[in-house]
Parts: sequence; structure tokens; C-alpha cells
Amino acid sequence: MAKLKKGRLEEIVKELAGASKMHLKQSKEIDKHIDDMGSPLDLKLSAGCKAAAKKKFDVYPSAYANMWASKQQKKGKC
Repeated sequence: MAKLKKGRLEEIVKELAGASKMHLKQSKEIDKHIDDMGSPLDLKLSAGCKAAAKKKFDVYPSAYANMWASKQQKKGKC
């Protein structure tokens, strides 16, 4: 399944909401998830996570260090 952009999903929600009661439930479910679709590019690593990655890895910035730091931030550890 192809990824849909946020604007297209909002358009689908409007169409489903107007279609019938059965589709109304589907449109509400999709609408809930639209807000959770924040782009990973919008998120920035916190200073604490960057500092922890710099201590842990010899080379920073690197793909491995940034991946580790982002996972730690998602877990709430830094």
C-alpha cells in the first residue's frame, strides 16, 4: 500500500464521513491517526541525547549514533 500524505487522508476522511454511517466509524479511526503522523524530520534530538551519543560513540555525528540517540529519546531515557 502506498503512503498517503496528510492532506489526502484528511480529504478521504471528509468523503467517508459524508458517505454513510458505516464509513463514519472508519473516518473517525483515520482521523485519530492523522495527528499521530508527525514526520520524523520534524523531531529533533534533545541536547541530552546528543551528549549521550557523543560519549558512547567514537564518531559523532554518524548514522549509528543518531539512530541510537533517537531510540533512546523515544524510550524517554534522555
